[in-house]
Amino acid sequence: MDWELLEIKITNWLSSVKVAINALFCGEKILCDYVFSSSDNIRESCFSEIAKDGALSLFLFPEMMMKYKKKLLSLEKMFRILDLYDAVYEVWIELELMFSSDLIPVVEAKAMSLLGKLGDAVRAMLLEFETAIQKDSSKVVQGGGIHPLTRYVMNYLVVLGDYSGAMCDIIVDYSPVSLQMIPESCCLSPTSGDGNSSPSPAIVVRLAWLVLVLLCKLDGKTQLYKDVELSYLFLANNLNYVVSKVRESNLKLILGSEWISKHEMKVKEYMSKYERIGWSKVFTAASMPENLTSEISLTEVKECFNKFYSSFENVCRIQSSWVIPDSKLRDQVKLSLASKIVPMYQVFYEMYRGELVRTGTEMESIVRYAPDDLQNYLSDLFYSVSVSDGSMRWSGSYLTSTSSSLSKGHTKEKSLCR
Repeated sequence: MDWELLEIKITNWLSSVKVAINALFCGEKILCDYVFSSSDNIRESCFSEIAKDGALSLFLFPEMMMKYKKKLLSLEKMFRILDLYDAVYEVWIELELMFSSDLIPVVEAKAMSLLGKLGDAVRAMLLEFETAIQKDSSKVVQGGGIHPLTRYVMNYLVVLGDYSGAMCDIIVDYSPVSLQMIPESCCLSPTSGDGNSSPSPAIVVRLAWLVLVLLCKLDGKTQLYKDVELSYLFLANNLNYVVSKVRESNLKLILGSEWISKHEMKVKEYMSKYERIGWSKVFTAASMPENLTSEISLTEVKECFNKFYSSFENVCRIQSSWVIPDSKLRDQVKLSLASKIVPMYQVFYEMYRGELVRTGTEMESIVRYAPDDLQNYLSDLFYSVSVSDGSMRWSGSYLTSTSSSLSKGHTKEKSLCR
């Protein structure tokens, strides 16, 4: 059976099972309670006899679905499996409230068996997801922008975070990752998460581990860049994207605000290293003579200006194709660079421009930029053509799938834990 047909059947079952519980079973229960109100035993016995076979038949479709396990065990299908898991769990809770105690074990056994099979499938797909990240062999993106792998993985984890209730149940007693395997920098503890309802330690560790696997993979890709400063820009861009996705989704409640703060500091560290390495020659040239109060010759003035212009123009030329997709981070970097370059240049510019005019020197041949011109040059850096998340594609050798397929139809909110 094709997956498209299976998905249609899953959608129909998810809708039908709600009607069955809320209308048919509840209606039958109300009717039995009314007709046999004089006897609790008769009322319960009658309802159980009428509804038992129907209740067990509700689980037939998910059970049949597990026979197509090979078709289901691919990453983009995990969320449909989680939909089934949630629905089976909710059906079981509703039936448990309706049936008498002697019939509950029969329904419970069927539900628990099915939930176990669905949980096994999800755990297998989680391991496949981690393996896919580790085996990715795609190249780095030009200009140090956000890698398609980063977009894919984070979009996947964002949707996965919306199923945190089911995930808490599925991995509560199973996780190949221990808390000790997570570095201290990831700032994890059993109380990670915000609010009154904290997620279980197992889901915190599992999702944090998947993010860590992604970050380690990205770190390894920096070796493909020839420029060290570009590798730091790449790490800053991608980590900033990761943090933004966590901050704006249910992952914030799972990983916690302290995790976000730690990784925001890491973004700043990467950017600081990028600035220090990528603009060091410009910073040095912008500082001009150490002692501005001492007189220097016209030749030295020319050399200082030329040295600065040469360094500044060379860096701007090299980095003209480098990008910072996030507008907030881009503005922060531009302001930081301007605050380090423009004031020092402005002091030298104002001090010796008048001297050049008095000596009759042709200004245009020596002073090519006013301080405001430098601001304009910096303001033109780091722009890129905006690309929506949905159009990005992870084309790694192990797995190829569009990130847009992850969130289609699976954006509902879930509770942190049951």
